[in-house]
Amino acid sequence: MRVRLRGDAYDLDTSLLAESDDEVRRQLDQYAAGERQAFDLTVDYPAGHLGDVMRAMAAIPYGETRRYGDIAARMGSGAVAVGQACGANPLPVVVPCHRVVGADGTGGFSAPGGVDAKRRLLAFERGEGLDRF
Repeated sequence: MRVRLRGDAYDLDTSLLAESDDEVRRQLDQYAAGERQAFDLTVDYPAGHLGDVMRAMAAIPYGETRRYGDIAARMGSGAVAVGQACGANPLPVVVPCHRVVGADGTGGFSAPGGVDAKRRLLAFERGEGLDRF
């Protein structure tokens, strides 16, 4: 399912969610309006490294970030492998890969808006520039 959120497009593999597309859209609309900080959706995490990284991303609170290397150290993995899993995240925004950043900067972002979309999401969650969206 493709959704537009605060000016950017995101592709979500909703087959990994138990809830209907309408419910997913409703919660994303609430998030975009600043009315929701956490999603109440049932995620069927993939097996293996991707699923482990997705669980770690899902645990990052709204408005906060974690570094690729920090997640990697906790998982006994490497920062590059964590970054690759973030880039393969089939549920961007819902599983907040935008909250994972590099040690020296923002890091990458695989959504169509790229790193600029990631920066916009992070700024939105920090309460910056809310009227610009």
